[in-house]
Amino acid sequence: MATLIAASIMCADQLNVADELAKLEAAGVDMLHCDVMDGVYVNNLAIGPEWLTTVKNATSIPLDIHLATINPVNYIDLFAPIKPEYISFHVEVCEDVPAVIQKIRSHHIKPAIALNPETPLKAILPYLNDVEMVLMMTVNPGFAGQNFQEAVLEKLHELKALLKNNAYAPLIEVDGNINATTIGKMSECLPDVFVLGTSALFHRNDNKTYSERIVQIWSQVKR
Repeated sequence: MATLIAASIMCADQLNVADELAKLEAAGVDMLHCDVMDGVYVNNLAIGPEWLTTVKNATSIPLDIHLATINPVNYIDLFAPIKPEYISFHVEVCEDVPAVIQKIRSHHIKPAIALNPETPLKAILPYLNDVEMVLMMTVNPGFAGQNFQEAVLEKLHELKALLKNNAYAPLIEVDGNINATTIGKMSECLPDVFVLGTSALFHRNDNKTYSERIVQIWSQVKR
């Protein structure tokens, strides 16, 4: 499968979202990564179902909702009517992971499981055959602009090796300071989905379009 790009919509220009969505569509972005934060599990707040409904109605790009919340099962019914492609939740906050997976599937949405940089890979191994995607955080969730945690590379290598010999392989998504430099560090264990935020896509460090910045990313992926 080709590597996919998910644009982190919370990093876009919030006063010009319709224009941003049009530019992202023109750039060929595959998904919109949507961080939902409750101010409890992480010390930040974002994004509500009403706002995401507006986004969904304004674009054909599929939504990838990341629940950085406690009690994720309580949020699924709120966001399911938007019909995202994926809903991911954190293994660190779940006492009954299979129940959350089943809840997501009951809405005909693809379940994904997320783990933080310090969480050992063994925490998600029992569920690899039950989810459609694994979201590996390369920073701690909550805020943009953090340093890429290179210790996650070892987990990425390990997970890729495990899935190579597995009859079923969920996608692997990485999120957190993903840019041309950090993607280069993953050249020997490329994930399936890169979440691009401020450091790669939405910055103002040059005069390039989103399309041109994505071409720069692809140059690292395909070298």
